[in-house]
Amino acid sequence: MLPEKFKERMMRLLGEEYADFERAMTEDEPVRGFRINGIKVMDREGVASRLSAGKIPYEECGYILKEDFPIGRSCEHHAGMVYVQDPGAMAALAALDIPRGIKAIDLCAAPGGKSSKIAERIGDGGFLISNEFVPKRAKILVGNFERLGIKNAQVTSLDTAEFPKLFDGVFDLVVADVPCSGEGMFRKNAEAIAEWSEENVELCQKRQKEILENAAPLVKEGGVLVYSTCTFSVEENEDNVTDFLDRHPEFELTPVKEELLPYTAPAIDKDGKHPEIKDAARRFYPHISNGEGQFVALLKRKATGDKQRGILFKEESKPLERREAEIAEHFFEEVFIKRPNGRLVKQGENVVLISHGCPVLPRSVFSAGVLVGEIRGKLLFPAHQLFSALGCEFKNKIELAVGDERLEKYLLGEEIDIEPTVKGWCAVLTDGAPLGGGKASYGKLKNHYPKGLRNTR
Repeated sequence: MLPEKFKERMMRLLGEEYADFERAMTEDEPVRGFRINGIKVMDREGVASRLSAGKIPYEECGYILKEDFPIGRSCEHHAGMVYVQDPGAMAALAALDIPRGIKAIDLCAAPGGKSSKIAERIGDGGFLISNEFVPKRAKILVGNFERLGIKNAQVTSLDTAEFPKLFDGVFDLVVADVPCSGEGMFRKNAEAIAEWSEENVELCQKRQKEILENAAPLVKEGGVLVYSTCTFSVEENEDNVTDFLDRHPEFELTPVKEELLPYTAPAIDKDGKHPEIKDAARRFYPHISNGEGQFVALLKRKATGDKQRGILFKEESKPLERREAEIAEHFFEEVFIKRPNGRLVKQGENVVLISHGCPVLPRSVFSAGVLVGEIRGKLLFPAHQLFSALGCEFKNKIELAVGDERLEKYLLGEEIDIEPTVKGWCAVLTDGAPLGGGKASYGKLKNHYPKGLRNTR
């Protein structure tokens, strides 16, 4: 049941459209969307033909998932070929073009839908800071990045107020997909309904304003700040944007891409102070398009000539000791066709490969690049992320086609039969996408797929 106060607010907001909106919220079944991960997938159409029940028109890699398809157990999910994401959530980044090679930060990133899209689009020439304040959720973010093969990002767990102390005018793209009252998720999340109140809307609005304030100094001249929520509340959406513009004349609204317009509704121009918001910002409603609620506004920083100082900290990561570096480089020489790009650093007891251009932040870093593995004695034991991110570059690769019974056995954590000529560390691929790894000996592959990720019978 929708809260009565919420219904009253939406009636005032939507007028004659309200009946269609309520019917969509209470009677229509929500769809499941997914995005094909271009980092790992070359044959997008092949994956789509197996999983898709329809295309999402405004997102080039977005699809509706077939009804009842067990995506969580599928090889496509395990290999990071797909990311399950609501079509409405996809709309926030479909609102703009994301160039390759840029610097980006996602301030409220977990579980990683928007961050993973950014990482894919900017490519290895750019870098991404993907931040999540709640440590437990930051760990989920790390797990998703590992599965998706993301190499060009750092995952952090900081209060957004810390970032202006670290960066000044650095980022071409800043994403603030802020925590909100969650009205847009009522159809999927009964807990969001139970927690909703007008008082909570006010609390969320206050927190969102703080995040926007912390985001502003991070944006370079000509850069864009994406503000998005999954709620319908004017207070959390348009009111926050117009308040931000009043306090920050160095920013201006910029329109979303035309491809998004037919599938969204104009923003609300409540008081006429910023009439441009009606055409520039957009609302995603479930009675207009498949998917849950979303709001998006693009705020561009004008070129004012203000002095911006860049990165304000020095990297404090530890380089490898000479013996460790020799062991790691020997491992690379044995395992890879050619040495992977990047520098090696220590993170705790682990060896990490950093190929992006951002210094490692001084604190609360959950992931700095690709986790290579751990040195024990004279040997390096590879981590799962190394196989997932760089498996295509291994000398030894075992391709398990979709439908191969060995693929199911591998995902169960079992030993599989392979060619007896293959020896040593191997990457396991399916449909050309790195899935995991193992060690080959005498025609068998000892399974190194992590226990926590395996399917169960």
